[in-house]
Amino acid sequence: MPHPMLTFSMPHMAAPSFLEVDRCGFFRLPLPLSDRSFPLRFHSQPSLCFLLPSRRIRLIPSSRLRPYRLSAAFVPSKSGSEHDDSVEAVEAAVVSPKGKNSSQMTKRVTFGLGIGLGAGGVVLAGGWMFTAGVAVAAFLGGREYFELVRSRGIAAGMTPPPRYVSRVCSVIYALMPVLTLYFGNIDVSATSFAFIVATALVLQRGNPRFAQLSSAVFGLFYCGYLPSFWVKLRCGLSVPALNTKVGHGWPVVLGGQAHWTVGLVATLISISSIIAADTFAFLGGRAFGRTPLTSISPKKTFEGALAGLIGCTMTAVLLSQILCWPTTTLSAACFGVLNFVGSLFGDLIESMIKRDAGVKDSGSLIPGHGGILDRLDSYVFTGALCYSFVKIGLPLFGV
Repeated sequence: MPHPMLTFSMPHMAAPSFLEVDRCGFFRLPLPLSDRSFPLRFHSQPSLCFLLPSRRIRLIPSSRLRPYRLSAAFVPSKSGSEHDDSVEAVEAAVVSPKGKNSSQMTKRVTFGLGIGLGAGGVVLAGGWMFTAGVAVAAFLGGREYFELVRSRGIAAGMTPPPRYVSRVCSVIYALMPVLTLYFGNIDVSATSFAFIVATALVLQRGNPRFAQLSSAVFGLFYCGYLPSFWVKLRCGLSVPALNTKVGHGWPVVLGGQAHWTVGLVATLISISSIIAADTFAFLGGRAFGRTPLTSISPKKTFEGALAGLIGCTMTAVLLSQILCWPTTTLSAACFGVLNFVGSLFGDLIESMIKRDAGVKDSGSLIPGHGGILDRLDSYVFTGALCYSFVKIGLPLFGV
């Protein structure tokens, strides 16, 4: 197991000095530090601390210790004396060992494949099973959304909705996909639920605030209204895709050829294109990423976005040739571009919310992936765009 490393960064020196320390060991420091003691602030292990008595480091042991990389910044005193250096910033950050990084990656891939296979089965099943899956995702996403709204970063500048309102809203978000399947129309239910939420906020005790109304109504749009378009896309477009050759050999017990509808084919192409966009963007960004795309998400690069666009468009065109929908290459390419724009925009919106909330992940529901919003942010806006493209855009291509 690797040893922890203590890195002393000397801003006014030509190069930093490094000192490797072992547990419960005493080592003389080759640095002119003053004779003083102070604790290091730890993010996850408060029982661990370092002392600096007489230019030595003592590591207090703990049964829960793991390898650490610690960094301390020492700034020379104003007097300029070599032996009167003052410690102005000391911080310790945990860096997982290589073995743990590998374990995290294995967990991420395992859960990712499991989620992908489960989602594929739900999409193929359609109907109430698909709608139930969207409803559960909307409910969990609503819970995470309101936790972000209550976070210290956002709540410091606004008044979050009361908890009973957020719980009611989460239930409403889950009901919206179900009502969309049952009535086939989402506008009436969205308007009615918005009125209910606004009434509940106005009638609450105390002093109602506009920030409460705006965050709750945006949550209604973000976590309830937009995901319901996936139900309209998958279950509402029930016209059989007669040219799809896969449907010819589909078992009759599972619905036969009539099971392969335009909605099913469009949903499969859209989801596959989004997965390709995320994968190509990640690989392209790591290999060629140099130019930042936006300040909202500093890790995203223009080169990665371009790779994601290419991968998304190619996947849509390839699957359109296999599934024989859409029937023209141009319309399939436009469908792929639209999927990429929707996925990128959804990812940036969620990144903006998390940045203001001051958190890295929206939750910890999925091991190795974060919360449900972290996994589904690319799909939030895409369902509405794809449904609009099929209903309005494809007729312009003569499809």
